[in-house]
Amino acid sequence: MALDITAFGDAVEGGNVARLYDTTAEHRGDAAALESHGSVVGHAEFHAATAAFAGGLHELGVETGDPVLLYLPNCPQYLIASVGCFRAGAPVSPVNPQYRARELTHQLTDTGATAVVTHAALREHLAPALDEIDADPAVITVGDEMPEGDIPFDEVRGEPTTVSVDGGAVASLPYTSGTTGTPKGVRLTHDNIRAQLLTTVASRTDELTPDEVNSLVWLPLYHITGFVHTALQPLLRGGTLYLRSAANWEAEAAMSLIESEEISEFVGVTAMYADMVDSDAFGEYDLTSLVQAAEGGAKLTPAVQEAFEGTADVSVFEGYGLTETTGATHTQLGSTFGPKHGTVGQPLRHTDCRIVDGSDEAVPPGETGELLVRGPGVMAGYHELPEATEAAFTEDGYFRTGDIARRDERGYYEIVDRKKHVIVTAGYNVYPSEVEDLLAEHEAVREAAVVGVPDDRRNETVKAYVVPANGDPETPGVTAEEIQEFSLERIAAYKHPREVEFIDELPRTASGKIQKYKLEE
Repeated sequence: MALDITAFGDAVEGGNVARLYDTTAEHRGDAAALESHGSVVGHAEFHAATAAFAGGLHELGVETGDPVLLYLPNCPQYLIASVGCFRAGAPVSPVNPQYRARELTHQLTDTGATAVVTHAALREHLAPALDEIDADPAVITVGDEMPEGDIPFDEVRGEPTTVSVDGGAVASLPYTSGTTGTPKGVRLTHDNIRAQLLTTVASRTDELTPDEVNSLVWLPLYHITGFVHTALQPLLRGGTLYLRSAANWEAEAAMSLIESEEISEFVGVTAMYADMVDSDAFGEYDLTSLVQAAEGGAKLTPAVQEAFEGTADVSVFEGYGLTETTGATHTQLGSTFGPKHGTVGQPLRHTDCRIVDGSDEAVPPGETGELLVRGPGVMAGYHELPEATEAAFTEDGYFRTGDIARRDERGYYEIVDRKKHVIVTAGYNVYPSEVEDLLAEHEAVREAAVVGVPDDRRNETVKAYVVPANGDPETPGVTAEEIQEFSLERIAAYKHPREVEFIDELPRTASGKIQKYKLEE
């Protein structure tokens, strides 16, 4: 049977969140914790490495409360450094490994990092950013051929250390994904991460033993979902992580791993599932070891979902969460009445939700409004942005998600759209996701993104960017007029796209979110 959360004892009560893993390592020491391209690290070895790394940071002069920037691809050292920073009491600030000098300079300056953990393959992008800042952080590098003065990752070892910190101390300082502009630092505490881990572990409905918990980690670890849900949660349960680089996604390789390693858990963005279903090898691999399959970033098209579920014999469930909530607030997994497609399920335990109108008054079931959430996973605030923090919360402590939602009588929530994405055309509100979902039903459309564009008469009008099913925007196999007619037959006229442009792919963040501001620009 899976580890019972009561086994974690005093570690659930507060303080350093890394102590939760002490019990797991004690019970699962000889079992594999991480596998990366054939290299395996056991739970006891991983536990010892994180404690030694924490001691090594202190020997380098990194003190409790000093931020450490983590600029690495998916690899075992990423997780060793992260949990090691928790143990050292040093807030870890993950960085998208696709970032380059300009973006790195912002995060280095904003955090005031005293150390940076990076990889030799990324070092050339870090160098000009370091030249731009006044500070001189220690640079810890994974790999060979590093510049003189860098500290090899394997040499950051010291007396095994886990400091005592208050549960309200900042453990992680991720930055918002940048779908709408300059990223903001999000202050996640030890208590935030502990609450998320224990809540999601307690919400598990399967009967998997730790030996059967095999998580395929292909989402980027710098992202909150990849880090908390595909990595830390299975680790805490005593399972094994199969780490692969998010930059080197291969659909057939993923299906091969699911079969050969009997993967039980996979969380992917929508494009990953579409790639697997579209692969010539789809159906050649046995995917039925999957007990949990989840997706995010955008809704799956019905055709992709039906094809994957039929082959893998597993339901692909949706969830909802934000960086500011340390991951999930809602999930179909474990919902009272089972999964309900088209929704993100019900709130997790200890998560309180409201849907409100523009005056912060609650709306009845079935009506749309902004989703507010409150609970132990909600951030302490934005880093050194008191005005933004104040604006993000109501007077009674609810976090304003900025998402438009509705719920039904049974407490299932549906995310309708981002509040900032709502298109106001001739006085009517248009939710882009409604139009996008409709367009995805057209056989010639692989996916679509809808934005508002300026219009002298209507203030805004609806424009659709369409990725054709054949992948060729020059000869997409359908005309803009046919797309418009298809829409007019199925939704109100004011909602239909008055402009249609075919493109080869939608701009996305590394976590799969569509960067609509780039389309609007």
